[in-house]
Amino acid sequence: MAWSLWFALLGAAVLISLTPGAGAINTMANSIGVGWARSIWGIMGQQLALLVHIAVVAAGVGLLVSESPTLFNVVRYSGAAYLVFLGIRQFRSRAAGAEEVSGDPRASHWAMFRRGVLVNLTNPKAVVFFLAFTPQFIRPERPMATQYTVLAATVVVVDVLVMWFVFAFAARGLRRLTHDERGRRRLGRVFGGLFVGVGALLATVH
Repeated sequence: MAWSLWFALLGAAVLISLTPGAGAINTMANSIGVGWARSIWGIMGQQLALLVHIAVVAAGVGLLVSESPTLFNVVRYSGAAYLVFLGIRQFRSRAAGAEEVSGDPRASHWAMFRRGVLVNLTNPKAVVFFLAFTPQFIRPERPMATQYTVLAATVVVVDVLVMWFVFAFAARGLRRLTHDERGRRRLGRVFGGLFVGVGALLATVH
């Protein structure tokens, strides 16, 4: 991949990662609930989902998803339902601090990782997005494996840095609100509402 094309890819990846979405909300909620350092596990789960999306597009399956309304809707509504479930769980939590994110302030790395995977994986619009995004940076006359490796590595590294050092770090300032039960309830309702809102958007916007 030429340097000029890679810099264009880098800029696009930064803008994409900075766009708030379910992944950013999940990252901030984890950071508030279990701390900035441990929130990396949820972020890594989200990256696995991104790699799956890129692999799906590279394999050509993304075209099938984008052209099959039934398959697309099944995945779309499943993802929306999961986000709404997370939102209701947080909104109804009695102590919406660490517990509303993971059910336990000592939640396992695997629990956060798994939730990160599900949050990003159940978004079929990501497949369609990568289907439109990827061809802009792939040259068919050059080795495909190398190009997809560079693209995937760039997107993942950028997303990890943005999620951890922008969204997770910004959420640290909100942790002071979790020192009393009223603050925890309010914060849980905010993030619960955000999850439900993103889920509803995913289900209704075409």
